[in-house]
Amino acid sequence: MPVAQVLLFGFAITNEIRDAKIAILDFAKDNTTREISNKILSSGYFMLYENLQSPSDIEPAFRKGKIKEVIIFEPDFGANLERDGKANVQLVADASDPNFANMVIGYTTSIIADYQSELSKGKTLPASINPEIKMLYNPNLKSVFMFVPGLMSVILLLVSAMMTSISITKEKELGTMEVLLVSPLNPFQIIVGKVIPYLLLSLVNTATVLVMSKFVFRVPIVGSLPLLIAESTLFLITALSLGILISTISNNQQTAMMISLGALMLPTIILSGYIFPVENMPLILQWISNIIPARWYIRIVKGIMLKGVSFNYIWMETLILLGMTVFFIAVSIKKFKIRLE
Repeated sequence: MPVAQVLLFGFAITNEIRDAKIAILDFAKDNTTREISNKILSSGYFMLYENLQSPSDIEPAFRKGKIKEVIIFEPDFGANLERDGKANVQLVADASDPNFANMVIGYTTSIIADYQSELSKGKTLPASINPEIKMLYNPNLKSVFMFVPGLMSVILLLVSAMMTSISITKEKELGTMEVLLVSPLNPFQIIVGKVIPYLLLSLVNTATVLVMSKFVFRVPIVGSLPLLIAESTLFLITALSLGILISTISNNQQTAMMISLGALMLPTIILSGYIFPVENMPLILQWISNIIPARWYIRIVKGIMLKGVSFNYIWMETLILLGMTVFFIAVSIKKFKIRLE
């Protein structure tokens, strides 16, 4: 565990930007804008995801959750800079993660300022490139907009998984497993019977968290509330299924609790994108983060609550959670059958 903690914290916790995906909307398409774009992209901090064609493409690009910033060059950018000595560029960032948005804007403005300094060398009238900054979805950069969706995922996953992880192991320790073994119930019925009470309790927890998010922390719910509840229910079933899987492979409650806390808490907090952007992590940690259910739920919650996205934008994340649920339940049933033999 200490080795795992050092590796995770050492590689995941970083204040640097690496290959952040951006989009460019270039109305000028002249040599100056191409030089600035190349300087930004060659820095190693940014990666071009898409060249946009019109302002109407900006909102859908952000709603897909793929890009962190859009750079907009005004028409006749190079001509304005040559003639008047000044030109305007707009930087639009996804502020659903305010800390990362601040870093992205800071890096971009620094690169533009460096280009401006190089362009002004030897000139009596220094060039002036004026960045106009716009923060989408969280214009006041409230950190609670980032922490509440992450806390929702961590609380619901850990509480649900821990509750169910001790369910079957408790039957073993109390000696009541024999009653289940001789009953006419099949493994699927036993597992469903274990999950349903905890699902109802977890739904109460979900409602409590959503009410507190809305009325205590003032986090908006821009999108569909029924869709948010449905996605939260799916995530709860995923977490409960994971807890049942842990329960079936554990011999006692202590082991189940240790697996739930040790194997779920640290990866969920570090690798889900809750605090530290996944894009900044080494490639191997980005791959590992794909198997963390909370990563996909956080993207869903931020999309619905802050961006107001519809199901069309989160169908992939939904399918991933559904696939994880089916996998956890299938493995649990298989493991349970083996223990019945």
